[in-house]
Amino acid sequence: MLRTRVKICGITRPQDAVFAANIGVDAIGLVFYAKSLRAVEINQAQTIIQQLPPFTTTVGLFVDAEANFVQHILTKVPLDILQFHGEETPDYCASFTRPYIKALRMRPNIDVKQYAKKHIQAQALLLDSYVKGTKGGTGITFDWQQVPTNISKPIIIAGGLTPNNVAQAITKLQPYAVDVSGGVESTKGIKDTEKMTVFMQGV
Repeated sequence: MLRTRVKICGITRPQDAVFAANIGVDAIGLVFYAKSLRAVEINQAQTIIQQLPPFTTTVGLFVDAEANFVQHILTKVPLDILQFHGEETPDYCASFTRPYIKALRMRPNIDVKQYAKKHIQAQALLLDSYVKGTKGGTGITFDWQQVPTNISKPIIIAGGLTPNNVAQAITKLQPYAVDVSGGVESTKGIKDTEKMTVFMQGV
């Protein structure tokens, strides 16, 4: 039986990361984008990762970052996967020593299949809501009808997922994984243990 993987993004505290891992979350996301209210400093990220139990994947999120900034983070923080959330080119994304996920903000009439071909080296595509001027973490769902079938890449669904709608999203879209941030928070960057637990029950 196939199961849906889960990533909780925007982790800022070790206790939230450990709790997530202990209830079965597959991956945690650390945001290295200064404009985000969930951004972490290097020492914060190091502390979070040091306290994680084994077999929990660490994902570093970047938005149109200078390549030397990404390289600097990689020398300090043991990230497993990179997630690029801006307008990064395939060559840029593939230039680091880590597998990567490419986020795609779901504007109207966007060609997801073509985007998957463009980012042929990406491990997966993460489909997120499009809100002008905001790079993810919007808390808004996109039109799930936009997700085509038979895409050549594993698909991660993000954007406005909550404990109340995650089961519906999985039933309808059957994605490889789901990604949640604001939907399991008590306030920006602070995760709520009850919401995380109910979210996982929904999955």
